[in-house]
Amino acid sequence: MNYTKWWKQAVIYEIYLRSFYDSNGDGVGDLQGIIQKLDYIKDLGVDAIWVTPFYQSPLDDMGYDISDYCSILLEFGTMEDFERLVHESHRRGIKVVIDMVLNHTSDEHPWFVESRSSKTNPRRDWYVWHPGIKGDLPNNWQSAFQGSAWEYDELTGEYYLHQFSKKQPDLNWRNPQVREAMFDMIRFWLDKGVDGLRLDIINSLIEDGDFRDNIFIDNGLKIDYSKIYNNLDVAPEKIIDYTRNQPETYSIVRELRNKVIERYKDIFTVGEAYPCSPEVAGELAGEGKLDVCFHFDFLFLNKRDVRSFKEIISRWEGSIKDRGPGAWNCYYLSNHDMPRQVSVFGSEKYYKESAAMLAAFLLTLPGTIFMYQGEEIGMTDVKFNAIEHYRDIMCVNYYKRLVEEGVDLDTALSEAQKMSRDNARTPMQWSNEKHGGFTMGTPWLGVNENYRDINVRAQQGDTKSILSFYKTLIKLRKDYKTLVYGSYKPLLEEHQQVMAYIREDEHAKLLVILNMSEQMVNLQEPLDGTIDIRNTVLLIANTDQGNPFQLKPFEVRIYLV
Repeated sequence: MNYTKWWKQAVIYEIYLRSFYDSNGDGVGDLQGIIQKLDYIKDLGVDAIWVTPFYQSPLDDMGYDISDYCSILLEFGTMEDFERLVHESHRRGIKVVIDMVLNHTSDEHPWFVESRSSKTNPRRDWYVWHPGIKGDLPNNWQSAFQGSAWEYDELTGEYYLHQFSKKQPDLNWRNPQVREAMFDMIRFWLDKGVDGLRLDIINSLIEDGDFRDNIFIDNGLKIDYSKIYNNLDVAPEKIIDYTRNQPETYSIVRELRNKVIERYKDIFTVGEAYPCSPEVAGELAGEGKLDVCFHFDFLFLNKRDVRSFKEIISRWEGSIKDRGPGAWNCYYLSNHDMPRQVSVFGSEKYYKESAAMLAAFLLTLPGTIFMYQGEEIGMTDVKFNAIEHYRDIMCVNYYKRLVEEGVDLDTALSEAQKMSRDNARTPMQWSNEKHGGFTMGTPWLGVNENYRDINVRAQQGDTKSILSFYKTLIKLRKDYKTLVYGSYKPLLEEHQQVMAYIREDEHAKLLVILNMSEQMVNLQEPLDGTIDIRNTVLLIANTDQGNPFQLKPFEVRIYLV
């Protein structure tokens, strides 16, 4: 076992920059805001921060549409601010991971401005263009943000590919000049001293060279996307998607590792991939590739389902040996694209207990752990009363489509609220002051109205708060590396309410028991035929202890066996 890689045992804290902390009163979180909160992050106990895009951007997709990769958007700060952030983070022993968007640029990027200027421009082939078929779309490929992935360009009479917004044209990664330009850009940031890269939707870099339609596997028929919201709504195992997971993408990942990453010391790389099965992860991550992959299994579960939780963890842990040398897992329950974890997997009735249970679940899993800002205080989904208050392009487009299809306005809003990425993007709730202490100005996105009760200041002095429980769990993970590197052995696999497992290595053996239900549960003894919990040492619990064989709703117990 290689214990030398810092990222293997890291708890990484994602910061959605726009919503973290506003230092200058313009209503937008910024780099100086992170710097001012570094002591809070240090006190939380995490090892690294992952900062979402801060590059020059028109903000059509909130910064994931980049018009200049090597400059800072003014509302976020300056290059000097970024350099200071790296320095101040390192001074506190905190690593810095930054977001990299490699699949596409903004349509306002100078490269694309040149590319669309004429068919003979030297940068024409830097993006994916197609003349169309008999005056119609090139194929049925669908944007993740609704509608065709092709946009007709009047000037040159051809279509360009955009797997996301039409203002996010896809780069042509088959072009060696594109690869070298992007590799140079990555070197620019690694030379700034960053410690890791989160690579946005990395498995979309290359599309089918023959531009074949996406089809259903069972009958080979072309998918009619007009009958569904987008290609993310089709179960990936049921289709052949010619825009994702192409073999050439895997080759580019290896080239990136060999030409760029290996030239720097101990750089961490995590790739977001959808769809991402263990087999896909094996192609993208491991020795000579990326370090780990994000999968979406919890996101698409979209509810608290104990049996499914067990199956997901067992599938990913059980696949490590088959994925080859260097295979490693990472886990998360929420991020800037997902609803708040306590709103999806927790309980309104047992809000505090379920928030603590989810923390214990995440922080006792093997591998690298990602947690999202605000989860440590139990922030929840927001429900704005009008679509005009939402900023998420995916949410707004979905609402518009529902209305166009004749869905009544209240139902359309309700459905859009459920899937909105703004659920996780409302400003961080620092105090019960106006706007949750996030800004002295007008926030770019409304603050969740529960900020008066759910905020950092209210929990900092409370030893029984969600925040304190997170700190205790993170410290436990540092004290017991068994929780990082140890084996994972599931118990009570058929139980409908309880998730239990043993984490064990040569140093320790820990038993984790989580009641994931709103019911009181009686345990049968012994749990695995050998363990008698009366002969163990209780390390952490989120409730006052009573009968050791009776679990209160959402009760957490972690024992040293």
